[in-house]
Amino acid sequence: MEKVLQLLVEGESLNTKQMAQVLNYSEEEVEGHLDELKKKNILLGWRPVFNPSSEIDEIVRAVIEVKLKPERGGGFDKLAERISRFDEVESCYLMSGGYDLQVVVKGKQLRAVAAFVSERLATIDGVLSTSTHFLLRAYKEQGFLLPGLVGDSEKPKVSP
Repeated sequence: MEKVLQLLVEGESLNTKQMAQVLNYSEEEVEGHLDELKKKNILLGWRPVFNPSSEIDEIVRAVIEVKLKPERGGGFDKLAERISRFDEVESCYLMSGGYDLQVVVKGKQLRAVAAFVSERLATIDGVLSTSTHFLLRAYKEQGFLLPGLVGDSEKPKVSP
């Protein structure tokens, strides 16, 4: 099973037939290992990695620092789980340092993300404060350097 997991991580977009050939397993063995990884909640899913600068993925993303008042008997976990359930939330992490949660959100427009923060996130009991940082440009996404950004002599387009 560890070999299948390693191949998933390193092999990017191989299908089960290709994985079986590389590992010298039968396709059924690979599928069995994948099923076991899913049952153990090790493999939660996979999806393609899109270039955030492409037309396919024209959405606004923001990183939000959230300070919380820990709940008695639940600490930060209940609030973090509640925040994580919002469709706008891509990721939610408990952090050390100056704030408690780092929340990555997405929306179709800057106003949609701002409305989510001010109307839904900041109004939750236990949320003491938020600090929103909008992502302006990506250079690397989930381990992939983005093409045409580093060393590109063309200046970014600026509208008048």
